[in-house]
Amino acid sequence: MSAKKVLVTGAAGRIGMALRKGLPDQSWSLRLADLQPIPDIGPGEEFVQADVTDLEAVEKMVDGVDAIVHMAAAVSAAGWDVMFKPNFIGCYNIFEAARRKGVKRIVYASSIHAHGFHRRERKIGPSTLPRPDSIYGVSKVFGEAIGRLYADKHGMEVVCLRIASFQPKPVNVRQLSTWLSPRDCVQMVRCALEAPDVHFEALYGASANTRQIYDVSNWGNIGYRPQDNAEEFAAEILAKTTVEAEPEMERMFHGAMYVPKEFSGDLSKIT
Repeated sequence: MSAKKVLVTGAAGRIGMALRKGLPDQSWSLRLADLQPIPDIGPGEEFVQADVTDLEAVEKMVDGVDAIVHMAAAVSAAGWDVMFKPNFIGCYNIFEAARRKGVKRIVYASSIHAHGFHRRERKIGPSTLPRPDSIYGVSKVFGEAIGRLYADKHGMEVVCLRIASFQPKPVNVRQLSTWLSPRDCVQMVRCALEAPDVHFEALYGASANTRQIYDVSNWGNIGYRPQDNAEEFAAEILAKTTVEAEPEMERMFHGAMYVPKEFSGDLSKIT
């Protein structure tokens, strides 16, 4: 059997590069899409330079693929002007183009920032209500809602990955709880692509961290079994810094550094 073809948007980004290294095999070949050129296209890869905000271009991009991993987005704590086109219009275009072209399976890169204003002492999980910490977080709530709509209304198979701290290794105390290793990220995306009987799933994207702060009870729904644990780096990190070194307001909430940016609210009311 020939390999199925998966479209990866935002393929020039950090996670896109990890997927390029770890995903292709006899099961999957890659169609890579990004605004940035990717010069080193290898075996089992093809490249499309396109803008996800252009629906006609997106329809051409998705034509003939078996699944989509949608990573393309503006990623920052910036505001509406930066986020609107790529994160809202672009996200809608991906789902709508997939519907028009008959692509059933979409893996959507959501984020913990969709729930960033929940206090960190509480675990957040698949049924936690949205509480975004930024316009970026709002865009991820929107993406999950679009995914749910297209699953329910159009029978698409949608897996939303609420990605936490994707890093080669954890770099601070918080990431001892939130780290997602490149190896586990690739495995999670592969599981999301290949799991049978998917309707809609929303899972937290983290490794098997001893200090886990997410409810990950639905990892098994797609067969995800992470291999890595941030605790391997705990002694090294704790020798250099402490929990208290993290700014107090960042330490209070799941969204960490996104929470205090432009904050003018009342902390006592965010319970």
